[in-house]
Amino acid sequence: MKYVIIGGDAAGMSAAMQIVRHGTNPEIVSFEQGEIYSYGQCGLPYVLGGHVDHTDDLIARTPETFRDKYGIQTHTLHEVTKVNPEEKYVYGINHRTNETFQESYDRLLIATGASPKLPPWKGSHLDGIFTLKTIPDLHAIQSALTEDVNHVTIIGGGYIGLEVAENLIEIGKEVHMIERGERLAKLFDQDFSPSIHDTATHHGITLSFQESVEGFQGHTHVEAVVTDKGTHPTDLVLAATGVSPNTSFLKGTGINLSYQDAIEVNHYMETNLQDIYAAGDCATQYHRIKERQDYIPLGTHANKQGRIAGLNMVNVPTTFKGVVGTSIIKFFENTLGKTGLSEAEAERLHIPYQSVTIQATHEAGYYSKENEMTIKLLYQANTRTLLGGQIIGKSGVDKRIDVLATSLFQRLTVEDLLDLDLAYAPPYNGVWDPLQQAARRAK
Repeated sequence: MKYVIIGGDAAGMSAAMQIVRHGTNPEIVSFEQGEIYSYGQCGLPYVLGGHVDHTDDLIARTPETFRDKYGIQTHTLHEVTKVNPEEKYVYGINHRTNETFQESYDRLLIATGASPKLPPWKGSHLDGIFTLKTIPDLHAIQSALTEDVNHVTIIGGGYIGLEVAENLIEIGKEVHMIERGERLAKLFDQDFSPSIHDTATHHGITLSFQESVEGFQGHTHVEAVVTDKGTHPTDLVLAATGVSPNTSFLKGTGINLSYQDAIEVNHYMETNLQDIYAAGDCATQYHRIKERQDYIPLGTHANKQGRIAGLNMVNVPTTFKGVVGTSIIKFFENTLGKTGLSEAEAERLHIPYQSVTIQATHEAGYYSKENEMTIKLLYQANTRTLLGGQIIGKSGVDKRIDVLATSLFQRLTVEDLLDLDLAYAPPYNGVWDPLQQAARRAK
């Protein structure tokens, strides 16, 4: 069997390794549009801030390792521009030589990821305007962050915007965040926003809400951001306005595209066309709480979906069990964690819910009162099945959001949460974990 994989990062190479391990003398050909294989994109902001020494530290395996150790035919700077499902061929261009290529396949995996959205703002061609998704993106930003660059404007208040803002502050830059909505981190409910905003302003970040960017001013280099409310001088701009699946080259193939033009897949990572699979940021993910396909592009999902796609491609039946929408971010001294549904999501799905919010401490109350956290639980009004939760605090957020994510995955109720046998010692917990304290107060 000949396996062709489009995309050399998390999903694509996770699949390739499963094919290597479980296939029978497989021929594997991988095409990557960029020059770098298999690296941790989520670490990019922390290279910017100096927490990670070098982008080389983010690379798990090089193209040479995949080729020489595992026998995978790796091709960099090879962009696939067309898929012919009837004849089972992919076509593209080798950007190294500007020559076209074609490759046949028995089974195909599309793992092309996603690209940052950059709206058609006036002046977007100016130097000094960046997005951050790849290692070359980061290198370009690092090169531009000279001593003359004192002020950086970040457009967008999501996770990437927050992470980059923190790291820029830590290397001594002034940061202005512009958000067209009314708050940062809209994954969280509105009652968590004051805490997030207070953290940002405490560390010197200037915040502008309900402003829509219209363009940029400058001669050859950006000098100001123009919004519907005014003009903001700046030395450098980072646009962090979300991502879009890299699926435009599939139009006309008959492959079903779903939410935000992500490729619709089933639990086996199969598309609607025989012998064509998809995984990662270009594909949908089944959401266990929403009970439908969703689009939540995260590295955790990409690696899992890639693994499952690879197993199914070599006839080892394995299903993707779905996601519950778990995410976490460090924002200065605070950790922000979310899993499951927010109130806004529950309302959009017309799910009757109730919520409870408490203040608690990471450790036993008599041991320390310093590490406070805010915990919010959502649960169905009639069945009391857990729907989601949000936590903000300085310590202990990570382990509790993971406990809650596990509870959501297993569809536990508020009462089930009370029955969990969780670890206790005064430096780590009280006799009732904060999650259980919240569950006890649920009406």
